[in-house]
Amino acid sequence: MTLAARVSVAQRRLAAAGLNEHDAELDAEVLARHALGWERATYLLRCPEPPPPAFVTCYDLLIERRCQREPVAQITGFKEFWGLDIEVSRDVLVPRPETELLVETALRLLKNRTAAWRIADVGTGSGCLAIALAQEFPRSQVTATETSRPALVVARRNVTAHDVATRVSFHLTSFLDGLAGPYDLIVSNPPYVPDQELTTLEPEVSLYEPAAALAGGPDGLDPARALVPAAASKLHAGGWLVMEIGAGQSEEVDTIALHSRIPIIAIHPDLQGIPRVAVMQRGSTA
Repeated sequence: MTLAARVSVAQRRLAAAGLNEHDAELDAEVLARHALGWERATYLLRCPEPPPPAFVTCYDLLIERRCQREPVAQITGFKEFWGLDIEVSRDVLVPRPETELLVETALRLLKNRTAAWRIADVGTGSGCLAIALAQEFPRSQVTATETSRPALVVARRNVTAHDVATRVSFHLTSFLDGLAGPYDLIVSNPPYVPDQELTTLEPEVSLYEPAAALAGGPDGLDPARALVPAAASKLHAGGWLVMEIGAGQSEEVDTIALHSRIPIIAIHPDLQGIPRVAVMQRGSTA
């Protein structure tokens, strides 16, 4: 049986396990290339050939894990974010494409790439945001906070792998507790899923990702209610808070921001048109 035929069989197995046709096709190939250690060009060139002898057993195990709806990123151990290979595990959220909007927004706000900005990443998880910002602003100092010790272990390995360990400091704390500031920019992808919706999430999320990084309380906004006023007190006058939010939360987040005297100045949608990133700016009287 050729490599292409083996992958086709795997694709059908994944579809039978509940993946849609596109994801089944993509994941079957990604896991094949992971098992082989091949770039895509090599894979496409050698698809008509029989696979190497050790491939079949290894590949079958990977496909079985994916049939149990384990995320591909956790099977391979890495997820691309902002062009970076970020290590992931069950202790951290798998970085999402929509979270890259936080980096895009930061680049629009902090126009001087060479300035010595002070940046905080609240709830850093894998460290993907902290690393991306440290690389985009090479003279910046990034403070990353997290309440999970296991997540910080992963994040520290990631900053070391991407050569920014000297400019990213980690703190085991809730939100910005114990940090002096002031900061020019605070970014955060806080938990924002309403508790009652956790069981309705895709199995890849509900079964394999840390609930503490997802659950935001009854309406999903308990973390925002703590983060926004904390950020208002730790930003320079004119400084920015850039925060990811969930679908349908923009109006309530606007109320939280007004009460904290750090009003929203923009909300940016994701590729599906869902309001996803709230941008707030501290005034001189916050």
